[in-house]
Amino acid sequence: MKQTTFTIEQNKELAANAYEMVLAGDTSAITRPGQFVNISLPGRYLRRPISVCDCEPGRLTLIYKVLGEGTEQMTHMHPGTELDVLTGLGNGFDTSRAGKYPLIIGGGIGIPPLYWLAKDLIGDGRIERCMNVVLGFNTASEIFFMEEFLDLGCSVTVTTVDGSYGIKGYVTTPVNELTYTEYYACGPMPMLKAVKKALTGRGQLSLEERMGCGFGACMGCSIKTKDGYKRVCKDGPVFDKEELPW
Repeated sequence: MKQTTFTIEQNKELAANAYEMVLAGDTSAITRPGQFVNISLPGRYLRRPISVCDCEPGRLTLIYKVLGEGTEQMTHMHPGTELDVLTGLGNGFDTSRAGKYPLIIGGGIGIPPLYWLAKDLIGDGRIERCMNVVLGFNTASEIFFMEEFLDLGCSVTVTTVDGSYGIKGYVTTPVNELTYTEYYACGPMPMLKAVKKALTGRGQLSLEERMGCGFGACMGCSIKTKDGYKRVCKDGPVFDKEELPW
């Protein structure tokens, strides 16, 4: 973990209630897709944990959804604003297990960390064919980063609950027809539980949970696993599917 100051370079709306924030600063502690940062906001006691969408030396991309007063406050922050940020939090995805045909499954605001994961896997040169990516949204107005995944060379399938774009239904609708060596999933808990139930192969799940400190001290984000209680912020947010009892 590292505490450092980042400067906002860009902060724009991507889709309904979804914003992209680009920050400039020291990214040296962020080493793996799936990690997150914790941002201090003026007048707020608790920091806001945001997953890392993309990272390169000196530049950090975050995508956040407006869910409360804190994230609403973030939408009004302008370029040049400095932020106190804890970086290098969480364990991230294990890309060594991907195999030749990884499958990426994302739902809503769980999609951002999967973009860096896809970029990293493709950059590794181990993927032998177009990587399958399944993105789930409630409705067409919420869709974001579909084009970015396509630009990476991914084969993208989009589902919407109301059928306003792509396949009508949930991410579990198309995944059973796809071949994979390891799946990587991030999204709301009901989606993750449905994915784990639907797919029998190897998988890694990135969990969303309310956090206090973000680095394992407060124990507020503890969940029950097959090996006892673990902290999502410190022991996760990525867990092997076999660790989870549901």
